[in-house]
Amino acid sequence: MSPLVNHMAEGQPKVVVFDCDGVLVDAVSSWRTLHDSFGTDNAVNLTRFIRGEISDVEFMRSDIQMWKAVRNPIHQDELFRAYAGVKLMPGARACVERLQQAGVFVAIVSAGVDLFVSSIASMLNVDDWIANGFVFDDEGYLTDEGVCRLHASGKGAIISRLLEMNDLEAKDCVSVGDSEMDLSMMVEGSRFIGFNPTRDSSKEAFEAAGVPVVTVKDLQAILPLMGFDVDGN
Repeated sequence: MSPLVNHMAEGQPKVVVFDCDGVLVDAVSSWRTLHDSFGTDNAVNLTRFIRGEISDVEFMRSDIQMWKAVRNPIHQDELFRAYAGVKLMPGARACVERLQQAGVFVAIVSAGVDLFVSSIASMLNVDDWIANGFVFDDEGYLTDEGVCRLHASGKGAIISRLLEMNDLEAKDCVSVGDSEMDLSMMVEGSRFIGFNPTRDSSKEAFEAAGVPVVTVKDLQAILPLMGFDVDGN
Protein backbone atom coordinates (compact mmCIF):
# COMPACT_ATOMS: atom_id res chain seq x y z
CA MET A 1 0.00 0.00 0.00
CA SER A 2 1.21 3.49 -0.77
CA PRO A 3 2.09 5.54 2.30
CA LEU A 4 -0.21 8.30 1.02
CA VAL A 5 -3.97 8.07 0.76
CA ASN A 6 -5.60 10.98 -1.08
CA HIS A 7 -3.53 14.03 -1.92
CA MET A 8 -3.55 17.61 -0.71
CA ALA A 9 -1.97 20.24 -2.93
CA GLU A 10 -3.34 23.64 -2.03
CA GLY A 11 -0.18 25.62 -1.42
CA GLN A 12 2.28 25.74 1.41
CA PRO A 13 0.81 26.55 4.84
CA LYS A 14 1.94 29.38 7.09
CA VAL A 15 1.09 27.46 10.25
CA VAL A 16 1.22 23.75 11.07
CA VAL A 17 -0.32 22.43 14.27
CA PHE A 18 0.71 18.99 15.52
CA ASP A 19 -0.85 16.63 17.98
CA CYS A 20 1.98 15.25 20.13
CA ASP A 21 1.30 11.64 21.16
CA GLY A 22 1.57 9.28 18.20
CA VAL A 23 2.62 12.12 15.88
CA LEU A 24 5.69 13.94 17.17
CA VAL A 25 6.60 11.08 19.50
CA ASP A 26 6.59 7.33 18.95
CA ALA A 27 4.15 6.63 21.77
CA VAL A 28 0.40 6.32 21.36
CA SER A 29 -0.38 8.24 24.55
CA SER A 30 1.62 10.04 27.23
CA TRP A 31 -1.13 8.95 29.62
CA ARG A 32 -0.67 5.33 28.52
CA THR A 33 3.06 5.63 29.17
CA LEU A 34 2.29 6.39 32.82
CA HIS A 35 -0.12 3.45 33.00
CA ASP A 36 2.63 1.20 31.67
CA SER A 37 4.98 2.54 34.33
CA PHE A 38 2.50 1.88 37.15
CA GLY A 39 1.27 -1.42 35.71
CA THR A 40 -2.32 -0.20 35.38
CA ASP A 41 -4.78 -0.46 32.50
CA ASN A 42 -7.30 2.23 31.55
CA ALA A 43 -8.67 0.50 28.44
CA VAL A 44 -12.24 0.42 29.74
CA ASN A 45 -12.29 4.10 30.65
CA LEU A 46 -10.53 4.98 27.39
CA THR A 47 -13.34 3.37 25.43
CA ARG A 48 -15.92 5.22 27.54
CA PHE A 49 -14.03 8.47 26.98
CA ILE A 50 -13.85 8.04 23.20
CA ARG A 51 -17.58 7.34 23.19
CA GLY A 52 -18.20 10.54 25.12
CA GLU A 53 -19.54 8.73 28.18
CA ILE A 54 -17.10 10.45 30.57
CA SER A 55 -15.52 13.91 30.41
CA ASP A 56 -11.85 14.82 30.09
CA VAL A 57 -11.72 15.72 33.78
CA GLU A 58 -13.38 12.46 34.82
CA PHE A 59 -11.00 10.52 32.60
CA MET A 60 -7.94 12.23 34.11
CA ARG A 61 -9.25 11.74 37.64
CA SER A 62 -9.81 8.02 37.06
CA ASP A 63 -6.24 7.65 35.77
CA ILE A 64 -4.80 9.35 38.84
CA GLN A 65 -6.90 7.17 41.14
CA MET A 66 -5.57 4.04 39.42
CA TRP A 67 -1.96 5.11 39.88
CA LYS A 68 -2.46 6.10 43.51
CA ALA A 69 -4.02 2.73 44.21
CA VAL A 70 -0.67 1.21 43.22
CA ARG A 71 1.63 3.74 44.87
CA ASN A 72 0.84 6.76 47.01
CA PRO A 73 2.20 9.38 47.30
CA ILE A 74 3.59 9.97 43.80
CA HIS A 75 6.22 12.65 43.26
CA GLN A 76 6.45 14.56 39.98
CA ASP A 77 10.03 13.32 39.51
CA GLU A 78 8.65 9.79 39.26
CA LEU A 79 6.36 10.88 36.44
CA PHE A 80 9.28 12.51 34.61
CA ARG A 81 11.27 9.29 34.85
CA ALA A 82 8.44 7.31 33.26
CA TYR A 83 9.02 9.19 30.01
CA ALA A 84 12.77 8.53 29.86
CA GLY A 85 12.47 5.88 27.15
CA VAL A 86 10.00 7.67 24.88
CA LYS A 87 11.55 8.70 21.57
CA LEU A 88 10.67 11.21 18.90
CA MET A 89 8.74 9.88 15.93
CA PRO A 90 11.12 9.04 13.07
CA GLY A 91 11.44 12.12 10.88
CA ALA A 92 9.89 14.45 13.48
CA ARG A 93 12.92 16.65 14.06
CA ALA A 94 13.71 16.89 10.34
CA CYS A 95 10.08 17.67 9.52
CA VAL A 96 9.78 20.46 12.07
CA GLU A 97 13.15 21.91 11.09
CA ARG A 98 12.11 21.91 7.42
CA LEU A 99 8.93 23.82 8.26
CA GLN A 100 10.82 26.28 10.42
CA GLN A 101 13.34 26.88 7.64
CA ALA A 102 10.40 27.90 5.45
CA GLY A 103 9.17 30.35 8.09
CA VAL A 104 6.17 28.25 9.11
CA PHE A 105 4.67 28.85 12.56
CA VAL A 106 4.77 25.47 14.33
CA ALA A 107 2.59 24.65 17.33
CA ILE A 108 1.57 21.63 19.42
CA VAL A 109 -2.03 21.21 20.59
CA SER A 110 -2.22 18.09 22.72
CA ALA A 111 -4.57 16.56 25.27
CA GLY A 112 -1.54 14.72 26.60
CA VAL A 113 0.50 15.37 29.74
CA ASP A 114 2.06 18.82 30.03
CA LEU A 115 5.15 17.52 31.86
CA PHE A 116 5.96 15.51 28.76
CA VAL A 117 4.65 17.79 26.01
CA SER A 118 6.63 20.75 27.37
CA SER A 119 9.87 18.79 27.00
CA ILE A 120 9.02 17.88 23.39
CA ALA A 121 8.09 21.50 22.64
CA SER A 122 11.43 22.64 24.03
CA MET A 123 13.36 19.92 22.20
CA LEU A 124 11.82 20.89 18.85
CA ASN A 125 11.81 24.62 19.60
CA VAL A 126 8.20 25.09 18.48
CA ASP A 127 6.51 28.47 18.55
CA ASP A 128 3.67 27.59 20.91
CA TRP A 129 2.14 24.61 22.71
CA ILE A 130 -0.68 23.61 25.04
CA ALA A 131 -1.51 20.38 26.87
CA ASN A 132 -3.41 19.05 29.86
CA GLY A 133 -1.73 17.96 33.04
CA PHE A 134 -1.65 17.58 36.81
CA VAL A 135 -1.85 19.53 40.04
CA PHE A 136 1.00 19.04 42.51
CA ASP A 137 1.22 20.14 46.13
CA ASP A 138 3.94 22.42 47.48
CA GLU A 139 6.31 19.47 47.89
CA GLY A 140 5.78 18.23 44.35
CA TYR A 141 3.41 15.36 45.10
CA LEU A 142 0.51 14.51 42.81
CA THR A 143 -2.94 15.58 44.02
CA ASP A 144 -6.20 13.92 42.99
CA GLU A 145 -7.05 16.45 40.27
CA GLY A 146 -5.97 16.99 36.68
CA VAL A 147 -5.79 20.25 34.77
CA CYS A 148 -7.98 20.32 31.66
CA ARG A 149 -6.84 23.15 29.40
CA LEU A 150 -8.45 21.67 26.30
CA HIS A 151 -10.88 18.90 25.45
CA ALA A 152 -9.48 16.07 23.34
CA SER A 153 -12.40 16.35 20.92
CA GLY A 154 -12.47 20.15 20.99
CA LYS A 155 -9.03 21.16 19.77
CA GLY A 156 -10.53 23.37 17.07
CA ALA A 157 -11.43 26.06 19.59
CA ILE A 158 -7.80 26.24 20.74
CA ILE A 159 -6.51 26.37 17.17
CA SER A 160 -8.98 29.11 16.24
CA ARG A 161 -7.73 31.14 19.20
CA LEU A 162 -4.12 30.44 18.23
CA LEU A 163 -4.73 31.68 14.69
CA GLU A 164 -6.45 34.82 15.94
CA MET A 165 -3.70 35.63 18.45
CA ASN A 166 -1.02 35.34 15.77
CA ASP A 167 -2.94 37.07 12.97
CA LEU A 168 -3.07 33.89 10.90
CA GLU A 169 -5.88 32.59 8.70
CA ALA A 170 -7.50 29.16 8.70
CA LYS A 171 -6.81 28.71 4.98
CA ASP A 172 -3.09 28.86 5.75
CA CYS A 173 -3.29 26.22 8.50
CA VAL A 174 -2.62 22.49 8.36
CA SER A 175 -3.19 20.27 11.40
CA VAL A 176 -1.73 16.80 11.87
CA GLY A 177 -3.23 14.12 14.11
CA ASP A 178 -3.44 10.36 14.55
CA SER A 179 -6.94 9.79 15.99
CA GLU A 180 -10.57 10.46 15.16
CA MET A 181 -10.74 13.03 17.96
CA ASP A 182 -7.99 14.99 16.22
CA LEU A 183 -10.38 15.74 13.36
CA SER A 184 -11.65 18.52 15.63
CA MET A 185 -8.38 20.30 14.77
CA MET A 186 -9.71 20.89 11.26
CA VAL A 187 -11.30 24.29 11.78
CA GLU A 188 -13.41 25.62 8.93
CA GLY A 189 -11.25 26.57 5.96
CA SER A 190 -8.15 24.73 7.20
CA ARG A 191 -6.63 21.41 6.18
CA PHE A 192 -5.86 18.20 8.04
CA ILE A 193 -3.48 15.28 7.58
CA GLY A 194 -4.03 11.97 9.32
CA PHE A 195 -0.73 10.45 10.42
CA ASN A 196 -0.11 6.79 11.25
CA PRO A 197 -3.54 5.98 12.74
CA THR A 198 -3.37 2.84 14.88
CA ARG A 199 -7.00 2.29 15.85
CA ASP A 200 -9.49 0.97 13.29
CA SER A 201 -11.94 3.63 14.43
CA SER A 202 -9.40 6.33 13.55
CA LYS A 203 -8.72 4.85 10.12
CA GLU A 204 -12.46 4.68 9.43
CA ALA A 205 -13.01 8.25 10.61
CA PHE A 206 -10.20 9.59 8.42
CA GLU A 207 -11.59 7.72 5.42
CA ALA A 208 -15.08 9.06 6.08
CA ALA A 209 -13.72 12.60 6.40
CA GLY A 210 -11.84 12.28 3.12
CA VAL A 211 -8.58 13.60 4.55
CA PRO A 212 -5.14 12.60 3.29
CA VAL A 213 -3.51 9.94 5.43
CA VAL A 214 0.15 9.00 5.84
CA THR A 215 0.51 5.37 6.90
CA VAL A 216 4.29 5.16 7.35
CA LYS A 217 6.04 6.03 10.60
CA ASP A 218 8.12 8.84 9.14
CA LEU A 219 6.83 12.35 9.78
CA GLN A 220 8.78 13.72 6.83
CA ALA A 221 6.22 11.93 4.64
CA ILE A 222 3.71 14.71 5.35
CA LEU A 223 5.93 17.38 3.78
CA PRO A 224 5.03 16.69 0.10
CA LEU A 225 1.34 16.88 1.01
CA MET A 226 1.94 20.48 2.07
CA GLY A 227 4.01 21.42 -0.96
CA PHE A 228 7.45 20.97 0.61
CA ASP A 229 10.23 18.77 -0.69
CA VAL A 230 12.06 16.76 1.92
CA ASP A 231 15.41 17.98 0.56
CA GLY A 232 14.63 21.61 1.38
CA ASN A 233 13.04 22.98 -1.77
